[in-house]
Amino acid sequence: QVQLVESGGGLVQAGGSLRLSCAASGRTFSDYFMGWFRQAPGKEREFVEAISWSEGTTFYADSVKGRFTISRDNAKNTVYLQMNTLKPEDTAVYYCAASRAPHCSAYGCYAEGEYAYWGQGTQVTVSS
Repeated sequence: QVQLVESGGGLVQAGGSLRLSCAASGRTFSDYFMGWFRQAPGKEREFVEAISWSEGTTFYADSVKGRFTISRDNAKNTVYLQMNTLKPEDTAVYYCAASRAPHCSAYGCYAEGEYAYWGQGTQVTVSS
């Protein structure tokens, strides 16, 4: 069983920054592909950014390009999402997810169904 716990969400003004953390436990994560998704009120959950655990290859949505950066600390089994220049439309619950699908590291995994494990989510609210 894999457990993912997000933290770091909160309220921030537009233009500000937040760093989300996702702590993973229960397995060795060198083979896992880690992603961040978000779900705004009334909308479907959408892909934000992802990283292969071993190679560090990253994949991102166009909406966050140049503003959000995903990284990982293998020693701490933790993935981070640094969010800069936040906008009100970034307001959402942010979820961390893990996948063992073998194609993710080469091609990316952008769909919810490609991820087997999910955290409980952390709320990010950006005020205008």
